[in-house]
Amino acid sequence: MPMKHVLTAFAVATVMMSACATPPEPMTISDTAAATPQLSTLAKLINDAGLTDTLKGSGPYTMFAPTDDAFKAVPAKTLDALAKDKALLISVLTYHVVPGKVTAADVKNGPVTTVQGAPLSLYRSGTFVTVESAVVTTADVDASNGVVHIVDQVLIPPVKK
Repeated sequence: MPMKHVLTAFAVATVMMSACATPPEPMTISDTAAATPQLSTLAKLINDAGLTDTLKGSGPYTMFAPTDDAFKAVPAKTLDALAKDKALLISVLTYHVVPGKVTAADVKNGPVTTVQGAPLSLYRSGTFVTVESAVVTTADVDASNGVVHIVDQVLIPPVKK
């Protein structure tokens, strides 16, 4: 077969293969945390708190996911308290979750109510998004049950009086 026909056949086969290949389905929020190396601490804490199935649920949810470095910046005393008090751990983790799917472009400046029940302040200017004092370092990680925004700080809910 002449070289021209071989290249044409190869090009046609390549186009057909790419047209037939379906992109992978997005993972759930819980699976996304578990599969993202920089979110390994969060994934462990989600598991420890018993929230894995919740964050695999239908949602939709928006999670502001702190990185491993963000957890390293939390005082050891606070991490110890979270490890010993499951209710406190659940409170902190659910403070990072907002009902509904809120992409970076959807962010409206002002408070939103978290799954934990306390308000969380969001701010967007262009593509720059903050949640409380944390900066969204990676926005819009699509999940089958919502969206994940990776943040550079752990958010601590206000103390209930």
